[in-house]
Amino acid sequence: MNLSVVAPLLIFLVLIFMIGLYSSKFVKSSNVFVQEYFLGSRELGGFILAMTMAATYGSASSFLSGPGAAYQYGLAWVLLAMSQVATGYFVLMILGKKFAIMARKYKAVTLVDFLYARYQNQWVVILAVLSIIIFLFSAMTAQWIGGARLVESITGLSYTTALIIFAVSVIFYVLIGGFRAVAITDMVQGLIMVTGTFILLFAALKAGGGMENIMTKLGEENPNLLSPYGHDRSLTPLYISSFWILVGVGVVGLPQVAVRAMSYKDSKAMHRALIIGTVVVGVIMLGMHLVGVMARAIVPGIEVGDKVMPTLAMTIMPDWLAGIVLAAPMAAIMSTVDSLLLLVSSAIIKDVYLHFINPKAPEQKIRQMSLWITAVIGAAVFIIALNPPNLIIWLNLFSFGGLEAVFIWPVVLGLYWKQANGSGAIASMVTGMLSYIILHSYYPNAFGMHTVVLPILLSLIAFIIVSKLNRKEKTSLG
Repeated sequence: MNLSVVAPLLIFLVLIFMIGLYSSKFVKSSNVFVQEYFLGSRELGGFILAMTMAATYGSASSFLSGPGAAYQYGLAWVLLAMSQVATGYFVLMILGKKFAIMARKYKAVTLVDFLYARYQNQWVVILAVLSIIIFLFSAMTAQWIGGARLVESITGLSYTTALIIFAVSVIFYVLIGGFRAVAITDMVQGLIMVTGTFILLFAALKAGGGMENIMTKLGEENPNLLSPYGHDRSLTPLYISSFWILVGVGVVGLPQVAVRAMSYKDSKAMHRALIIGTVVVGVIMLGMHLVGVMARAIVPGIEVGDKVMPTLAMTIMPDWLAGIVLAAPMAAIMSTVDSLLLLVSSAIIKDVYLHFINPKAPEQKIRQMSLWITAVIGAAVFIIALNPPNLIIWLNLFSFGGLEAVFIWPVVLGLYWKQANGSGAIASMVTGMLSYIILHSYYPNAFGMHTVVLPILLSLIAFIIVSKLNRKEKTSLG
């Protein structure tokens, strides 16, 4: 184990734990545990909101598997990844003020709270919770694997040992601090992510002898690495365009992102977050995926895509600087996995236990169950992550597509279409979930488009037709 590399990461973890301890004071002193633990009492300012959205969205895929895919496909993957730049801007523009106002009106703490208050239908709650558990377990598994891969690469420990270290670290500070700890650490992690991206990008340029020299080497190896279609010309214009549905338009339907749009303090905070978030995501996506392409010319022959970024950093930098830079992917992974862990926990506690089982549960009971459920979920994901795939980006994208197919229209049409009702929402959610799972399993990338496109279109059609057929159904906007 190289202590020069490990030391910066240890300092980073200590800082994260201190933030968790600081945030735990708010959890203990709050009169409304659920509001504080799961939503930070809706007090996020613009800078923290931007950073928590960017850090939650920028995950193991952005810092490990994304560069790993770029290493394999070439510059085409950079083009594909850049469609994510407008994500935060798009989410806050579509949801923005209206979603926050409605969430406060309904006293909604979770996205499922909003859906139930809007549609007045228990089956909407059941389908929403089921979807969150199914698809977010996939996303959390990807982050757990990414964190373990990173610790494994840095320390030389076995994958299982690295997974234990990572899992214990994340579960501890989420347990003690809740949403406020997640949001504040996301701010710190976002700053580390941006700094690490810049350092690694410039170090890679220097190690490769400049961009021109790097591109020349890649062209000599395979000219398709420099084309917009990928090393095997599999990334067609239609596929790249449809990918924007997955990482652009559809992001509105991601519960872990949408919940951020109900947690900010005021409209000034939201407007500031629009600008800051867009810049931060743009820097991270361009920088990290470009580094992945450059790594192929600098450190050829890496077989496991998730190890491209750690291997490059430890090859071209002094140990101490590599340790600082590798805190960036660790920050990205932790900032995503803590949000997902809290989201699944809130779905079980707030949307199942308090909604169906014990609506009048005392505060102390809710506190105890929240902590226990969070710990159990973390342990379950740990077990699933013991057998990892080589490239975790596909786990992450599966989760993204499934959640978007289920939630995008119940959220968007619930805000903007008065005729939207519970029957339409149920039809949309069932259609989206089933069609996505079936297509992903048996006919992926149908007609040359990303798998998520058809389920989103089918779920929209189902929503409109069934809502029209049940136009007299009562809703909160009806």
